[in-house]
Amino acid sequence: MTLRVVIVGGLHGEARRSAVRDLLTAVPRSVALHHDLATAAEGTVRRLVHDASGELSRGEAPLVGDCACCALREDLLPELWRLASDGRTRLAVVELWDSVDPRAMAEVVTGHGGEALALTNVITAVDPALVLPYLANGDDLADVGLAAAPTARRVHTGSGELARLAFAGFDTEAAAAAQHPACALLPQEADEAGVATLVWRRHRPFHPERLHQALEDLAAAATRSRGRFWLADRPDTLLAWDCAGGALCVQSNGPWLASLPDAAWELVPPVRRAAAALGWHPEHGDRCQHLVFTAPDLDR
Repeated sequence: MTLRVVIVGGLHGEARRSAVRDLLTAVPRSVALHHDLATAAEGTVRRLVHDASGELSRGEAPLVGDCACCALREDLLPELWRLASDGRTRLAVVELWDSVDPRAMAEVVTGHGGEALALTNVITAVDPALVLPYLANGDDLADVGLAAAPTARRVHTGSGELARLAFAGFDTEAAAAAQHPACALLPQEADEAGVATLVWRRHRPFHPERLHQALEDLAAAATRSRGRFWLADRPDTLLAWDCAGGALCVQSNGPWLASLPDAAWELVPPVRRAAAALGWHPEHGDRCQHLVFTAPDLDR
């Protein structure tokens, strides 16, 4: 019997637990697993298994090479296989610790779960009241003890929709491709409830020195900014822009498709080829500046 598995992640603990309770209440014979990484400093990770009525079991897993996430990965699959083998569990809800990467756990289930496990969705729980305070906080995750480690549809807990989505199915490879800066779905222009989003697009490269001089102001200009860009002195390199709370990360994400020979295009995921085709420029190809800035009272 194949056990359906849904992963629930997110930095907001109470929102995450609310989503888990919603699923356990709505789906008969569902069971939740949660690994508490707060005890990692003691050399162990604590595991709790429960259903809608309460605790079913608990245990501990030793760290693997001083890595809490590695211990989680090592312990998760045997627990899921155990639930699958008894044939009584209809849905396993994996509630991740605050900052554990959902993608890594999804790849564990799909890559090593075999025929016994089927990943049916990945859910990120968010408390709307905490979004802006979290984005405005410049602390590194490591500084607050959370350093363990897109295309999404919004639904409200308590609406009954989560239970249906828990069985919708999930393509790990397609989700990974959709996160690539070249094809990630970025926010559109908006101005609602005092929070504005500015979309800035151009087909000219940045002057590297001028951009460097403006970086500090640009990083501080918005609560959150994302996107992709190119520099005049690096015309073949797609650069990703990711900024929150004034902390800016810029990194290379490989070549623009326009810089690749035709034969190499077959090696590129279809979702990226489609995204490039939508905005293809006759001279520059898929090279572009596409940056999105969001903040309360944004100075456009």
